[in-house]
Amino acid sequence: MQPQPAFLLHKRPYRETSALVELLTLEHGRVRAVAQGVQRPGSRSRGRLQPFAPLHLTWVGESELKRLRLMESRGSAALLVGEGLLCGLYANELLTRTLPVELSVPEVFAFYGALLEALPRPEGRAGSLRRLEVALLEALDAAPCFTEPNGSELDPHRHYCFDNTSRAFVPGEPGIDGRTLRLLASGDWTEPGLAGPAKAITRAALAPLLGTRPLRSRELMHKLAQRRRAGPH
Repeated sequence: MQPQPAFLLHKRPYRETSALVELLTLEHGRVRAVAQGVQRPGSRSRGRLQPFAPLHLTWVGESELKRLRLMESRGSAALLVGEGLLCGLYANELLTRTLPVELSVPEVFAFYGALLEALPRPEGRAGSLRRLEVALLEALDAAPCFTEPNGSELDPHRHYCFDNTSRAFVPGEPGIDGRTLRLLASGDWTEPGLAGPAKAITRAALAPLLGTRPLRSRELMHKLAQRRRAGPH
């Protein structure tokens, strides 16, 4: 196979010197593989196979669990700290938890790469995360339908709540006003004034895909926010 552009989503030790890895690849989506010998001291691949670093990879195997062959770097890792790092961990955990194995999702791959470029800048984080989440929802046929359940247009003067069953919006309070929902329907997911409603909608739409087990990265983000509100002691 030709080397595949890829990113590492998750890695954990396997046997004595290997690792089990979850990858996001351009043409094959999420790939699970064994990276043999990567935990061995002195392994050149150990330094390359890191989160947030663009890679070129090849693998072999007919089963769901592949075996990595070629591992090459195709650029430097994004330098993430603090909230930017937690946002990156959230994206990795989200994709690992929701993407089926080997479902081709080139748009998700593109928005993930754009996210890594945006995360070092605080002002770019929320919008880039929303774009990735929306691309993921569209790839999984789970994107919100910006209508009422019967297909009627949203009334800009009413308030609506997201309904997971229909993926549409039902009238209800407190909800989100129809004007805001219409703006989001037109693609304005990154407008600063829409950040709160956009986050609420993507979180509600992703909830059925994630199930009841909480996201570890979201818990860490919540703890960081609590420390910031508490201020210095």
